[in-house]
Amino acid sequence: MQTSMHNVKEERAAASMGARAEKMARYLVKRVLRSSITLLLIITAVFLLLRLMPVEGYFNNYEKMSPTQIRVGMANLGLDRPLPMQLKNFFAQILKGDLGVSNKYRVNYPIIKIIKSKMPLSMQIGLMSVGLALLLGAPLGILMAKSARSKSKLKLWDKFGTVVVVLVEAVPASVYYLFIQIYGTELLSRIMPLPTLFVEEKPETWILPIFSLSLGTMAWCAMWLRRYMVDESTKDYVMLARAKGVPPGAISRRHIARNAIVPLVQGIPTTVILTLMGSLYVESRYSIPGMGGLLVDVIKRQDNTVVQALVLVYSCASILGLLIGDILMALLDPRIRLSGKGGAR
Repeated sequence: MQTSMHNVKEERAAASMGARAEKMARYLVKRVLRSSITLLLIITAVFLLLRLMPVEGYFNNYEKMSPTQIRVGMANLGLDRPLPMQLKNFFAQILKGDLGVSNKYRVNYPIIKIIKSKMPLSMQIGLMSVGLALLLGAPLGILMAKSARSKSKLKLWDKFGTVVVVLVEAVPASVYYLFIQIYGTELLSRIMPLPTLFVEEKPETWILPIFSLSLGTMAWCAMWLRRYMVDESTKDYVMLARAKGVPPGAISRRHIARNAIVPLVQGIPTTVILTLMGSLYVESRYSIPGMGGLLVDVIKRQDNTVVQALVLVYSCASILGLLIGDILMALLDPRIRLSGKGGAR
């Protein structure tokens, strides 16, 4: 009898897992399709907007070219054809992995090779900054939540963390980036000689760019972790655990923190991927030869094809981050409905 009951339970569990797997597959297909449609719309919008820009950005020596040379150059680039035909050719070119060649930054040099040479450095700095942000932001958020729930009137950690988050969120990033570069260099120069600009071979010049890039993610992590932990602490299962006499530390670690981290998972992939691509201002501020500095440079030079390629890379990174975040949320949180409208909780 017991064996029969055990077999029935196993069959029900297997059926439940099978149904969950089937719903998960449908959920993933829907998310991928939506992301693909969004990406197609972004690519089309970028393509059309750049076609409205002056044609100077497609030629290296436009000022010296005659009208006939310009017409021939436009024809060679396929820019004299109707827009639908140009868009079709553009999509075909992207599917082949061809982003075109640079017209001004490095004349007639493949853009994909330019990006490959710039991306590794941005990835290194981005990974380090995200790691530092999580290392500082998660403990700060936990301390803020504990302080907010404490009976003490001072709530020092909550007030301190709130001040930090408000400063980072309210002050424009360009302002505190500049302050960090000026005063951080001056402060650290008393400990070690620290150049104002980035030098890849000198590890000490990595400190300020990485710290600057980490601040936004650190504030975001601390703010939302505090909020989710405070919300979770009022749930019925926490009250029940307290009534059973479970130690406060165990409740905080095993229940509150674990469940509060789940909503953060959705935003982490986007944050990581975008940070890996490099910060426009930080990289240009410290003269870091990465993706961010490259975009600023080609915009100044009006190199339309490179600008177009970089905007597409950043757009793909954003959509990929959102997609990964949705998938991780669905995998980690069983409360999410994988069917119905938007997979809502």
